[in-house]
Amino acid sequence: NMLDFVFAVDDSVTWHMMNLLKNRSHYSFLKVFGPKQISSIQSYGAGIYYNTLVPCNGRMIKYGVISTDTLIDDLLHWKTLYVSGRLQKPVKILTQNENSKLQAALVSNLKSAVTAAFLMLPESFSEEDLYMQIAGLSYSGDFRMIVGEDRSKVQNIVKPNVPHFQKLYSNILQDCPQVVYKHHLGRLEASIDKSPEGQFTQLMALPRTLQQKITSLVDPPGKNRDVEEVLLQVAHDPDCGFVVHQGRPRSVF
Repeated sequence: NMLDFVFAVDDSVTWHMMNLLKNRSHYSFLKVFGPKQISSIQSYGAGIYYNTLVPCNGRMIKYGVISTDTLIDDLLHWKTLYVSGRLQKPVKILTQNENSKLQAALVSNLKSAVTAAFLMLPESFSEEDLYMQIAGLSYSGDFRMIVGEDRSKVQNIVKPNVPHFQKLYSNILQDCPQVVYKHHLGRLEASIDKSPEGQFTQLMALPRTLQQKITSLVDPPGKNRDVEEVLLQVAHDPDCGFVVHQGRPRSVF
């Protein structure tokens, strides 16, 4: 397996210019177009540019480059859920500067993942169910709907890493009034408010892009109701969790 790195950089053009001077062989034929064109290509899709199959210390790695602003936007709003989806799972942060906006966005992304999972889970569930649901956001969106290879991938992410998921989400779950987190037992007990009022509060806390996608799914053409009105309707829908599942951006990796 290739070791996967992601570098968030403040100035992509300068970063690629310096990296081309030092590691030109890492790039595909696109290197002939120079750092500005590579940065322009990087801005498409998920906003990340990857160099793959790079030999490093006796093994193969790949590394993606994303602008800090693009990363913050994805963490807050889930425009693509590509990098934000990765950061909802345990990762090793090698180094991090004192960017308060990025710090806040990283926490916001985790809170959003918990909120979306709560909406798609039943009223009561196990701790492993929660982490399966969170890890499954980047696949089918509901671990109960994942079959075959996708379900195996999600299980392989969660089962060996439950302690790392606990460490990643413990502060958020401790602050959540709907969850009782029992450290001495190593488990949580959850009772989620599935009333329309409770679900509406959770829907209003979802990232903007997911709210907009839910609205476009539910709102008939030509009606053009505002997001809040549509989410209130969804909150009363017995299939609210499935609607959230359908609206989630698909970003499988």
